[in-house]
Order: sequence, then structure tokens, then C-alpha cells
Amino acid sequence: MTEIALIGKKIGMTREFYKTGQLVPVTVLKVEKARVIQVIDEEKRGYKAVQLGYGKIKNSKLTKAMKGFYAKKNTEAKKKLKEFRVQNTEDYKEGNEFGLEIFKDTKFVDTRSKTIGKGFAGAMKRWNFGGLRASHGVSVSHRAHGSTGHSQDPGKVFKGKKMAGHMGDRLRTMLNIEIIKTDLENELLYLKGSIPGSKNTEIVVRKSVKNINKMTISEKIVAAEDAKKTPDKKKK
Repeated sequence: MTEIALIGKKIGMTREFYKTGQLVPVTVLKVEKARVIQVIDEEKRGYKAVQLGYGKIKNSKLTKAMKGFYAKKNTEAKKKLKEFRVQNTEDYKEGNEFGLEIFKDTKFVDTRSKTIGKGFAGAMKRWNFGGLRASHGVSVSHRAHGSTGHSQDPGKVFKGKKMAGHMGDRLRTMLNIEIIKTDLENELLYLKGSIPGSKNTEIVVRKSVKNINKMTISEKIVAAEDAKKTPDKKKK
């Protein structure tokens, strides 16, 4: 069963320093609170789920149907609605809000976002092809992708063939990204390293799906300090 997720906006990148002088690059996300719009019962739909609303939107930008929907639920309009299947719907009530506190005891998260669009790209840039020879015997087609199809049989180019085309602007999921720190007051989440997408990209953040025993940077620093102390005791 999937856990509920939050949607954040990528603000940009910065860096964090530890007491040891270690520098860690971080991506900063602005994560606003999500509101429970409706709780879906198993009797009505055949499954248990929670519908969450994210972001603000003007009423003038809503369709008549959505205006009626939000009026019926007696809640303010939300920019985006997402549904998550959960095991217990009893934990959720309409109107409840969830923020960064759901990641309180979480060390690692998964993110899903769109990569930066690169437009139309050739095969060398898009797929890291080597290209044709740069010197003798090649005329004009140095960066071409070479042969693509077959002869008379089957006489076509197979689907999925790596060729020139639209590069980037694809959904990418990043697994097990470490949470460096959370700022509940300003609704900021600091994640280790880079995350796909340009500034102001919407990023879905959820608790890590995989169970991993990886150590965080803070734990590594503590372990290293303990390792330094132990040999001194043995000498005494």
C-alpha cells in the first residue's frame, strides 16, 4: 500500500556545512500543506483511498463542476488533486492537513519530477553515441547515428530504436534521497544532492519505498568520531 505523498516546489540548490567541515550540496523544496478533500470508502468504490488537495488556485480558474465539488465539500479550492490508496481510512478525516511533519522520523525519501526539456537533440547528445569517423572517408555525416533499419526483410525500423528526437521533459523517479534537514516553520525540505527539474518544478515527495540500511551523513560522522576515540582507550 502506498503512503500519502506531498507536492513541493523546487526553489534551487545550496550547501550545508557540518561541524567536521564537510560540505554537502542540497536541493531546497518548498512543501506546502496538503488537505484531505475526501475519504473514499471500500463499500462505494471497492478500495480504500484518500484524496488530497495541493496548492492554491483562484475560483475564477475553476470549472463549474469543480466549483460545485469544492462547495459541497465546504473547503477552499485546490490546484491539484491526488488519490492515494491506504490501509486504514480511519486515520484520515476530511479537512485534516498534512505537512512536513509526516517525514519526522524518516531518513530517506523518493521523489518524482519532470526533467529539464532539451528540445530536439541528435543521437550523440541524446543517447551518447560515438558518431562516425571524424577524419577520412566520412563526408558531412560525422554526427549521424548510422544505419537504422534492415534490408528487404523485415524492411522497417523497429519501435524503440535509439534515434534523434525530443530529449528531456520526462518523468523521473529518484529513490532513497537523504533528508538533510527540515524547516517546519518556513515549510522547507533540504534533500541531499540534485533532483531532476528546473526551478519551480513540482516534485512529489514520499517516504522511501525500499527498506535500506544506509547510514546518513550525521550517523557516519558520529561513527567516525567514535572510531577515533576507541584506539586511545586501548593504549591506556
